[in-house]
Amino acid sequence: MTYGVKVPISGFPEWLPSQRMIEQYVLDKIRSTFELYGFAPLETRAVESIDTLLSKGETSKEVYLLRRLQEDENSTKEDQLGLHFDLTVPFARFVTENHGKLQFPFRRYQIQKVWRGERPQEGRYREFLQADIDVVNRDTLPFHFDTEMPLVIGDAFRSLPIPKAVIQVNNRKVCEGFYRGLGLEDTAQVLRTVDKLDKIGPEKVAALLVETAGATDAQARLCLKLAEISTSDASFVDHVKALKVDDPLLDEGLDELRQVVEAANEHAPGLIRAELKIARGLDYYTGTVYETQLEGYERFGSICSGGRYENLASVGNTRFPGVGISIGVSRMLGLLFGRDALTVSRSVPTAVVIALPSEDERANCERIAAGLRRRGVPTEVAPTAAKFGKQIQFADRRGIPFVWFPGADGHSVKDIRSGEQVDADPQTWMPPADDLRPQIKGL
Repeated sequence: MTYGVKVPISGFPEWLPSQRMIEQYVLDKIRSTFELYGFAPLETRAVESIDTLLSKGETSKEVYLLRRLQEDENSTKEDQLGLHFDLTVPFARFVTENHGKLQFPFRRYQIQKVWRGERPQEGRYREFLQADIDVVNRDTLPFHFDTEMPLVIGDAFRSLPIPKAVIQVNNRKVCEGFYRGLGLEDTAQVLRTVDKLDKIGPEKVAALLVETAGATDAQARLCLKLAEISTSDASFVDHVKALKVDDPLLDEGLDELRQVVEAANEHAPGLIRAELKIARGLDYYTGTVYETQLEGYERFGSICSGGRYENLASVGNTRFPGVGISIGVSRMLGLLFGRDALTVSRSVPTAVVIALPSEDERANCERIAAGLRRRGVPTEVAPTAAKFGKQIQFADRRGIPFVWFPGADGHSVKDIRSGEQVDADPQTWMPPADDLRPQIKGL
């Protein structure tokens, strides 16, 4: 079968090799940070039952169904499977199925593809890679895990050559308690409406609050006043108190949010910002919620989000509350690739090419290459015994810094960037550390 040039399928990114190397570098940094905090790796299946996927919020329009081309006429709705749209729902299912084998609190990280039927646009895809961390416990989860999440993500982002990341944090108890203190009963509807603030603006949000949540104009104005509060320290507490709305749940949420902000400021000043308009769309969040923006890319929204959930997983009368946060790896990289904000020093891992004097010498050249590889030097042998000038051009076009010249009386290696050529022993030679692996750089 032959394939001609076809239009790419929208929303399913395929990175070039150089971009894929950047992605792998980013994943390695994220993974190592997660493991430094004691999170264990996990991978769940790509599919879940439709009932599982649709039980956790308003996601039915986003779910991709999985079925055979020749559908079984006896199949029922209970047999239907869908591709997971996030990693939290399958993680919760995994916990309920394996709780007898797990040690709690259970800390896991998960780096996998997910699928979501959204309209593709810059930085938003239908198939994308997420990197999640979650902590779950049996019955109750101490609040200090909520304060830990931003610290892990902050360390992961600081290990990468990307713009500064600011984690915006809120607590749904603050919002729900405030709305309850105002006398608004349908707090879930108010949350969903306020969550649209950045998309439709305050005037339309106020009108929707009156229309869909039964708010008066005065109540809608106070909801917007709360959403305007934004501080980099714990002063948000005083700003909320100044609105003179009282409710025990509001007080509890303010105290929890203060703990998150103060812990982050002690760990990394400037990492976090209390942003009281943040609500998060998914219905399973019950307390702390996080969203993260990159400086210079704010108009594209969050590239890392999550929160606390009390009721996502349960077995009988036993609940497994948790808190988690997810990095949208493909989303973040897509935005940075679109601005050429990440570069790699060469398009292949190879650090040195063994020049081939003639095809008769190929076996000897392969032995030299094998010796270098055993010592961790990425090496390949030139594809043909062309003139040495063309073999140097072959290396240069791919960004490979060194060419190795074998000889009966000794070997030499040439740095084709500077033109310097020196004698080299295949048993001991190593490239400079910065040339051993491709270097990833940001703007």
